[in-house]
Amino acid sequence: MIRVGIVDDHAIVRSGLKQFLSEHVDLRVVGEAANGREAIDLIRAHEVDVLVMDLAMPGQSGLDALAMLRAKAPNMGILILSGYPEEHYAINLIRQGASGYLNKECDPKEIVEAIRTIALGRRYLTPAVADLLAQQLNRKDDAPPHEQLSEREFQVFLKLARGETAGEIAKSLSLSVKTVSTYRTRLMEKLGLSSNSDLTYYALKNKLID
Repeated sequence: MIRVGIVDDHAIVRSGLKQFLSEHVDLRVVGEAANGREAIDLIRAHEVDVLVMDLAMPGQSGLDALAMLRAKAPNMGILILSGYPEEHYAINLIRQGASGYLNKECDPKEIVEAIRTIALGRRYLTPAVADLLAQQLNRKDDAPPHEQLSEREFQVFLKLARGETAGEIAKSLSLSVKTVSTYRTRLMEKLGLSSNSDLTYYALKNKLID
């Protein structure tokens, strides 16, 4: 029996996914959460083999929670099920410890296939994601600037692009304001940008935020 946790801020998505997964005898949903912070509570309270998690959620996003989830449950599989296309986030997230990435437009059967694959301790790579990985290996120097950011720089970048202040970011990521400012300086240099409005424009142009 594969124990599954579902993390999504929309109750109807959680309900539909739970109903669909319950139709498979080898899968059992053991808990649900509405954001990254609740996901951490979920894995403290339940043994989870595979966590199916959205990215964009209020409070604490899936991206913000990924490192902590990975630290607290290193053997747990994490399948990202997101509304964002693979090319925008998949490579960064797999590099940061996600076990697989699916777009919400996928065939529901693919979610089951991904969960079963990840439960075996393997990564689940769709042909699109595998192709993106191959492209990145073949032309590392030509990769978009944001793919050169570290995990923490990428988190700070997205929050700044969405208009969060250094104080708000420091609080949500448990960092000092000074550390957030250091990350901001670093990522600005890597992206070749000079202002927060430039960051927002870059993120919108690359479809990293809505």
